[in-house]
Amino acid sequence: MKKLALVLFAGISFATAHAQVQFGLKAGANFATQTGSDAGDAKTLTNVNAGAFLRLAIAPHLGIQPELVYSGQGASYDVTNGTLKYHANYMNIPVLLKYSWPVGPYVETGPQLGFLLSAHQSINGNSTNDKNSYNTTDLAWVFGVGVRIPRSPVGIDLRYNVGIANVEDRNTTGSNGSIRNDVLQLGITYVLFNGLR
Repeated sequence: MKKLALVLFAGISFATAHAQVQFGLKAGANFATQTGSDAGDAKTLTNVNAGAFLRLAIAPHLGIQPELVYSGQGASYDVTNGTLKYHANYMNIPVLLKYSWPVGPYVETGPQLGFLLSAHQSINGNSTNDKNSYNTTDLAWVFGVGVRIPRSPVGIDLRYNVGIANVEDRNTTGSNGSIRNDVLQLGITYVLFNGLR
């Protein structure tokens, strides 16, 4: 038993020491809107995103990249007495398959699970809590491209998060329709630790 434990410990230590991982931070702008039968004539709402990522190499130039990202989403609508804005704040967890070329560009895609933190609607400076109108979870599919600046920890990232799940709580709204989150993200990434070879 002691020999087995020693072999397992040695194996784990070797794997950890030779793991090819990359860790960093990211932040940028969101250009969010809503789609679906209950979204009406939704317009873009500008907000922010910020978080962290961990890339795990699984093959040359190929990796899995889980992330934890705060994302301000929603949409705006023109109404008779002004502009109605729906703000929905999420903590998103995308898990992406990422392929990087040696010269710097990369592409990425994968599912994203979102958890609703808060939601409110505002018009003419008056804001009301609207969290009960939304489901607590969201699901999207991510498509992204980007480029890592050569010999630099900095990169530029462009993504489109396509909403899959209906985020409207029908029990609260009484609707049979749907609302989905669509978000275009433009951001900057910064690698804090790079163990990729």
